[in-house]
Amino acid sequence: MRTALYARVSTSDKGQDPEMQLRELREHCQRRGWTIIGEYVDVGVSGSKDSRPELNKLLADAHRRKLDAVLVWKLDRFGRSLKHLVNSLAEFESLGIAFISLKESLDLTTPAGRLMFGIISAMAEFERDLIRERVRAGISNRRAKGFRVGRKPIVLDASRLATMRLEGLTMREIALTLRCSRSLVHKTLSEQAA
Repeated sequence: MRTALYARVSTSDKGQDPEMQLRELREHCQRRGWTIIGEYVDVGVSGSKDSRPELNKLLADAHRRKLDAVLVWKLDRFGRSLKHLVNSLAEFESLGIAFISLKESLDLTTPAGRLMFGIISAMAEFERDLIRERVRAGISNRRAKGFRVGRKPIVLDASRLATMRLEGLTMREIALTLRCSRSLVHKTLSEQAA
């Protein structure tokens, strides 16, 4: 089985070394007779970051069908959140790629691993529902107290816009200068004309 190893350490200056993770992953592959097609290692990259260069490469190679399995030392080394983990595992499953977490003994190629994935998915859905419920309650509370909910409206000075247009600036240039959308510039000028 063509296997990709993924390891991550958050800091590189505090003695953290991905080699410990990689050594155990390599030994596991050797015992199982799997071929290691690549080692994807993010060093000094927080797990909460949206973009991790080596993880991005791993996902790209997965889409190119260069691997049959992804092996990680622990789930927290791979997923930045429960949602990210569930989405990534579902993506691997749709691509026919096995996912194995060594320390948690989570192997999605086994019935027990698929059961565990189902439980993890249910927990992620539960977490999403709780967050949605809290957000709705917060919005209702703000409205009940008489506060505005949502983004503050941007109000442009129509006379300034007219002056900028007379100076020969395009709608796009005005929008870039004022850091707003072209449609807002157009709408403000149209309202002034009417």
